[in-house]
Amino acid sequence: MPNHEKIYDQEASQYHELIARQPELRGIIEEIRPLDGGLDIVDMGAGTGRLTTVLAPGAKSIVALDAAEAMLKITAERLQERGLTNWTTQAADNRKLPLPDRSADLIVSGWSICYLTNSNVPEWEHNLEGIIGEIKRVLRPGGTVVILETLGTGHETPSAPDFLQPYYARLVNTYGFSHRWIRMDYSFDDLSQAERLARFFFGDELADEVIRQQLVTLPECAGVWWLQV
Repeated sequence: MPNHEKIYDQEASQYHELIARQPELRGIIEEIRPLDGGLDIVDMGAGTGRLTTVLAPGAKSIVALDAAEAMLKITAERLQERGLTNWTTQAADNRKLPLPDRSADLIVSGWSICYLTNSNVPEWEHNLEGIIGEIKRVLRPGGTVVILETLGTGHETPSAPDFLQPYYARLVNTYGFSHRWIRMDYSFDDLSQAERLARFFFGDELADEVIRQQLVTLPECAGVWWLQV
């Protein structure tokens, strides 16, 4: 399996090429928390701006946080290209947000929290408790958090990896999140691109399956969890 931490630090551009093949998520988030009225928004684990760039227009302010400076550089470039000025980026750990108490109306986190809260990580329960505590500290009363994570790449219906299932269960059973699932299929230009990007991020087994099945569209399921504080 490829080293994702290395990818985020050293191959951010190719990572962005991959996720740019997935659907936009503004509509999914707006179903949970209407975005009109100008919100102060935080994007935890913003990466290359998948969520930041679609939420920034119309926001009062948006802060993009990520552990990898290389990812945030791409986010900043994309926001600058759009002529937006209501944003900032900052390197940060999800367990310690560099933000004041009660400073956000909406916090989003896409495919990020799982790196600290999967069952392969020592003290993952403690990490999750700390992250949820930070989210609740930063959100204003009535604020909303929306978390997105994988429910299986190469699957047409949810098939969460075993090491993520305890984390997902705890979001619902311990912290009271609501949840649903959506399709986030990758739509590639051709088989060559599909194979190259699948091998780059997901590894040889999935890339070989892409070739075997001639998958120009690679199925992906994602979970959406949300909570109002």
